[in-house]
Amino acid sequence: MLPDNNSISNFTKQSFFKDLTSKQISSGIIAWLFGVTGPLLIVLQAAEQGNLNQPTIISWIFSIYVVGGLLSVALSFLYRQPMAVAFSIPGAILVGTALSNHRFEEIIGVYLITGLLILVLGLSGIVNKMMSLVPMPIVMGMVSGVLLPFGLNILFSLTENSLLNGIILLSFFIFSMFSSINRFFPPILGTLLLAFILLTFSGLLEWEPSGPIIAVPSFYMPAFSWSSIGELVIPLTVTVIAIQNAQGIAIMKDSGYRPPINAMTNWSGIGSLVNGFFGAHSACIAGPMTAILTSDGKEGKGKHYTASIVMGAMWIVFGLLAPVMIGLVQGIPSSVIYLLGGLAMLGVLNSSLKATFTSKFQMGALFSFIITVADLTFLGIGAPFWGMVGGILISLMMERRDFKYLIREQAS
Repeated sequence: MLPDNNSISNFTKQSFFKDLTSKQISSGIIAWLFGVTGPLLIVLQAAEQGNLNQPTIISWIFSIYVVGGLLSVALSFLYRQPMAVAFSIPGAILVGTALSNHRFEEIIGVYLITGLLILVLGLSGIVNKMMSLVPMPIVMGMVSGVLLPFGLNILFSLTENSLLNGIILLSFFIFSMFSSINRFFPPILGTLLLAFILLTFSGLLEWEPSGPIIAVPSFYMPAFSWSSIGELVIPLTVTVIAIQNAQGIAIMKDSGYRPPINAMTNWSGIGSLVNGFFGAHSACIAGPMTAILTSDGKEGKGKHYTASIVMGAMWIVFGLLAPVMIGLVQGIPSSVIYLLGGLAMLGVLNSSLKATFTSKFQMGALFSFIITVADLTFLGIGAPFWGMVGGILISLMMERRDFKYLIREQAS
């Protein structure tokens, strides 16, 4: 689960602070901001569905950010790759629905079984073998389908608070015009700073801290029921391995990395087990956040790990200050978050679309993209998984020659 000695030796030859450029700092901040806003609100909605009390909610938030932040910092440092460990966003939606039908202790039992299953699959090596047989254009079709709504949100944000979001969007284009400055001061960083200033002086940033400051996590003992296990374990496992991790792995490959797939699966399982005892759901590799961290593509290869460390460190602080920070996040207009997230992902959306429609697996990639964009859920499992399944089936029927080529390539 750890990198070899050569990887660690190579790391010592380059200074972390040499690789920590303004571009990586801004990417880390945007990834952090994205991760503690929209995804957090989904978790809070799930907790509300389950009528959870405030200490339980605080423990949940503490764990997903502190555990994810610690793993992000440690793994990014060791592998020198943008290993952004977070939590399953579709998993939170599944849990929210299940909490209305099952006791919280039974959900804890589901968390632990899911984490153990993910760890076993990672240790077996089967995940790496399966990923190697899935054509990359089909995977990138799924990724493009996931990221496309973030790009569309740039335009949709203009329908809500048009003046504020219009100024923010215009500033991004203006900052992007000065290529000589962009190497030292990325457009998205300038846009982020301007957005914060506008929100502060317009009075739209509402925040009145009250109550405790430091999060106090709770430890929960599990209970087990066949109904909750049958309803949640497989869908949660699929969301981690075949949806969230698959996105992150594909994005990293598109940026020129060779991600350690088995290790990423193992640590997702370990993180899920730790999360479970604190009342939190599954840990995973964050797809959208990985996209933000690698927004400059292969140009920033070898430095993206510093952005992941910045993000992870900020997540740890956020988790520790969860009682206070939740109120701050809820005070930021959602349209501004969607706008900034979309702008940060423009580069990786562009590259993922290019990687989707290559010379091979074109029809399978197209259907993978279409099914994912349709955002249909079946058997409690989200569209990205069915996008890959549908794309593979279409290619097996219509592009058998491409599959034969892929199998020969894997054999050699």
